Amino acid sequence: MHLDMQPKIVVITGPTATGKSHLGVLLARELGGEIVSADSMQLYRGMDIGTAKPTAEELAAVPHHLIDVADPLESWSVSRWTEAADAACRDILARGALPIVVGGTGLYIDSLVQGRSFAERTEDGGECRRELEERYEEIGGAAMLRELAQLDPQRAAKLHARDKKRIVRAYEVYLLTGRTMTEHDEETRRRAPRYDAAVIALDFSSREELYRRIDARVDAMAEAGLFGEVRSLLERGLDAGCTAMQAIGYKEAALAVRGELTRSEALELIKRETRRYAKRQLTWLRGRPDIHWIRWDAEPDFARARRDSTIFLAGRGIR
Repeated sequence: MHLDMQPKIVVITGPTATGKSHLGVLLARELGGEIVSADSMQLYRGMDIGTAKPTAEELAAVPHHLIDVADPLESWSVSRWTEAADAACRDILARGALPIVVGGTGLYIDSLVQGRSFAERTEDGGECRRELEERYEEIGGAAMLRELAQLDPQRAAKLHARDKKRIVRAYEVYLLTGRTMTEHDEETRRRAPRYDAAVIALDFSSREELYRRIDARVDAMAEAGLFGEVRSLLERGLDAGCTAMQAIGYKEAALAVRGELTRSEALELIKRETRRYAKRQLTWLRGRPDIHWIRWDAEPDFARARRDSTIFLAGRGIR
């Protein structure tokens, strides 16, 4: 399918603490759009401070989707999110509005835009997965990885023996479909994208300024009650193994709440891990074609960014 025939969406992405949510709201108000959150942790109710959810004013300004849709005890996979995000985008388009996907979780954005099939999700996958997880524990990661290498050497070469989740998933796909994850991925790459996505990426001209902003945001989260939020989640029964508690900020704060770190140690760890995450987000974006970059100096200029973005989007047929 030619891109001109595919539904158009806008994507606003970039590293954390660059103002994606605010620009998304500005463009949604100007272009008749609705926000679809592409943040793997803003899904969860009760996880507001550490995920930097949009403010109450931003949420009230335009409709938002895929925020506060899951209990933290649930575990949302990328395939489940992609399915829900695709349904949200198609509903928005059907009502004559513009989907504006906002967030920094690159795998989620890629999966939505490209239309990945996620062949590992099959009806009897639950039982198969449990058996494979038990086998991983029984024979160990190194042995399991060697077995996978006999089935899918290309995928196995990309994995570490301690990466239980991905080893099990790749093994499961082969057993349930008779084809390797490598084959499924190659098929996805050959397929035309699901959406014609106009991508805007935010960043700071100076890496030092980005890191300063990240550190300031973490301090602001602490002042807003991050440790109390984490204590409340733990009291509800969430443990360290929950997907929600793996989020940067929550994992480290939980160590402090349990007395394994001081608060200042936890905050420094959160800052370090968030800076590392921002680097990974930029690595994912670097070198990709057709991204419209907006780089801030010391302070974000949202009025200029809105004008700049609307000109770019008009050139992509979005008005």
